[in-house]
Amino acid sequence: MTASALGAYLRSVRSRVTPEQVSLPAVGQRRVSGLRREEISLLAGVSVDYYIRLEQGRERNPSPQVVNALATALGLDEDGRGHLFRLAGLSPQRNSGPVEQVDPGLLQLMDMWPDNPALVLGRAYDVLAGNSLGRALFGGFPTSRNLAEIVFCDPDAVTFYADWSTAAANTVAGLRLALGSWPGDPRLTQVCEGLLARSARFRTLWRQNDVRGKQLERKTFRHPEVGPMTLRMQAFDVRATPGQQLVVYHAEPGSASAEALRLLATLVATRARADRQM
Repeated sequence: MTASALGAYLRSVRSRVTPEQVSLPAVGQRRVSGLRREEISLLAGVSVDYYIRLEQGRERNPSPQVVNALATALGLDEDGRGHLFRLAGLSPQRNSGPVEQVDPGLLQLMDMWPDNPALVLGRAYDVLAGNSLGRALFGGFPTSRNLAEIVFCDPDAVTFYADWSTAAANTVAGLRLALGSWPGDPRLTQVCEGLLARSARFRTLWRQNDVRGKQLERKTFRHPEVGPMTLRMQAFDVRATPGQQLVVYHAEPGSASAEALRLLATLVATRARADRQM
């Protein structure tokens, strides 16, 4: 990863941190958004000149101690801290393997969850596999089998995702994180470059330089057949195949969303029976 990428990330994060967040007094008129370079230097215990060289890409070999101090001063979470270390060349970067495939045992496990939509995502948010309810949740992926392309390029996505803005921001932050872990990955590069060319909103979010992995969260979908559903999403790293994620959704028991999910499962089962009878 280039030194310019490290500098760009430092500048971007610094612009989003307020003095109040790091217990600094906000005195007088501030001409910059976020913290000043002098303030980060003070918090991290490095000279202002050294920090400026880092942001400008003239310093290429910060020590682990310096990077750790900067991560703490900037208030980075685990994803952000790991990303900063990778940009500084202090964390192993993974080599891209062959075309991603899903372990047959994982496919069998997913099919044993008839009440839970489940997907396996690749490094670039390609849907590598899904159980029947997972495919039905996303309507069979009519426009793309890549969730990032669905979010930004499918005209129905703004309706399908009740909080589209959050979904969009999380998607870009996740791609940024993946690209830091797998620099030069052909598929990741293809997806990111394609979205930069096709989507103005993607370009705006990309410039923010945010990084964030998938987390436990609630998402509300407006499904065209069964209506709105608020589902809790959990993501698990597939240890057998680094870079893949198993994403599983479930509804709060007894809720209207659980009833909608049961209705969707019934529709899936009915169609499967009809297909077998043909």
